[in-house]
Amino acid sequence: MKHKNQSNTKSRREFIKNTSMASGAIILPSLGSNAMMNVFNEKKLKIALVGCGGRGTGAANQALEADDHVELVAMADLFEDQLNSSYGHLYEKYKDTGKINVKDKHKFVGFDGFKKAIDLADVVILTTPPGFRPYHFAYAIENDKHVFMEKPVATDAPGIRKVLETAKLARQKKLNVVVGLQRHYQENYIKVNSIIKNGDLGKIVSGQVYWNSAGVWVRPRKPEQSELEYQMRNWYYFNWICGDHILEQHIHNIDVANWFIGEYPISAQGMGGRMVRKGPDHGEIFDHHFVEFTYPSGAVIASQCRHQPNTMSKVGEVFQLTNGRVDTNDAGAAKIYDLSGNEVQSIGNSMGHNPYQVEHDQLFASIRNKGVINDAFNGAKSTMTAIMGRMATYSGKVIEWDEALASDLQLMPEEVDWDSPTPTRPDENGNYPVPVPGQTKVL
Repeated sequence: MKHKNQSNTKSRREFIKNTSMASGAIILPSLGSNAMMNVFNEKKLKIALVGCGGRGTGAANQALEADDHVELVAMADLFEDQLNSSYGHLYEKYKDTGKINVKDKHKFVGFDGFKKAIDLADVVILTTPPGFRPYHFAYAIENDKHVFMEKPVATDAPGIRKVLETAKLARQKKLNVVVGLQRHYQENYIKVNSIIKNGDLGKIVSGQVYWNSAGVWVRPRKPEQSELEYQMRNWYYFNWICGDHILEQHIHNIDVANWFIGEYPISAQGMGGRMVRKGPDHGEIFDHHFVEFTYPSGAVIASQCRHQPNTMSKVGEVFQLTNGRVDTNDAGAAKIYDLSGNEVQSIGNSMGHNPYQVEHDQLFASIRNKGVINDAFNGAKSTMTAIMGRMATYSGKVIEWDEALASDLQLMPEEVDWDSPTPTRPDENGNYPVPVPGQTKVL
């Protein structure tokens, strides 16, 4: 027994040494010295914000913080009240810096406003509901703009294919594209990924990824609203604009699995439904999903997301490898364990490290240095992974990657105006059609 304990202790010391050496070699995203010099010497970069909700306002703030020689020159949103609220918050913070230069004539309201705003900018922030993303992204790249766009990048397979084609064009034009999957810019995730890729932990064989929470906002219908305005105000609950919460939120955790494994899944099967959030004010989306994703390497990832109050809340990831286990989350330290369940390493984030800010710092540093970041390919494929998961839960069938990506089922119209009918319509009682496994068409 004594000899066995000594062996385990030695093995554990070697494990810590190896993984510590691996993490110590990480070069975190940062502004290099050349970037810092160029930030103060290059021309002023003009920014346009397309989509002026809370996330858009936050992203604009981070862009304005990322570089001293930038200015916000244009804003676009479907709703004037939302645009004005966003402008007010940004103006109040930056009014003495010279970074806010949005003339009234450059505040664009309506479905075609994105083009007018993009035309005025060098860098575009795309933060509308995701159904619009493929078309806004295409216009920006076709017109030679650098882009920050939020995840997910589409709600259907035709949209994904359009994003992938546009990503190729961005690469040809050497334009920078950062996607808001910010864990790729977060210190503890970067270090853990490097340790996994180093090989000391072995191969990922399974994992569990979570986004379980109480849910998000609901905006009550107002008598004067058209059906289209109601759905646009409550976009989270309609698949053509949002894609369901497995896509809109849980994509973060699914993307981490893809990143750490280094592959995209070949198939998905799962189940889901509506048990708590099931009234007409919650549109057509599920309140829970459970999916098994199978990867080319043989790894199987169990994915779960839930919007149900008074239930277990968990946002994070756990991976089992041949030589240990990894637990990651965006709020605290990542943990690495050996095969006996002993914690051998804790990896936190540096004081003040904000991945939401770092992704903008990197974008503008790359633009200044004539570099190229192109997150669009991974953004599209991780979005497609989540869409495939939704297809599996809605249908109850095994969904293959190739058939999912090739699907011509288009949820999001290429063009929408205030006279357009909504793709999803309520019945005479105000209820929306809800997917039924075994019946709903997903391909």
